[in-house]
Amino acid sequence: MTIIQEKTKTRRRTPEEKKAIVQETYQPGMSVSIIARKYGIFPSQLFLWRKHMEDGAMKGIEAQEDVVSKTAYKELEKRLKETERVLGRKTLENEILREAVLIAQKKKLISRQPLPGVENFPYVQ
Repeated sequence: MTIIQEKTKTRRRTPEEKKAIVQETYQPGMSVSIIARKYGIFPSQLFLWRKHMEDGAMKGIEAQEDVVSKTAYKELEKRLKETERVLGRKTLENEILREAVLIAQKKKLISRQPLPGVENFPYVQ
């Protein structure tokens, strides 16, 4: 006797589909089990989706603001880190150029007069 098992492909559902499925469970006369069988998903998965929807709604209500998805949050974090990295690089370049100007002023390679348009720049007298 041979047993042949087929691999079932996991279906990815969009957030809109999940929301519609979860909302069906709140209809009169419907249960999570019935809806789960209808869409071919496990009831535990459907309960998890309901929990996530309820938690997200409660967080939005408590904060009195929109709830941001983790994907959007991670993308913003990534952009922030990149901006901080670029700012750090530019700050370092600025410090190097300040030191170069001071050295050049000490060696009399450039004028010791204050640089026009640059306030509070230390120059050698």
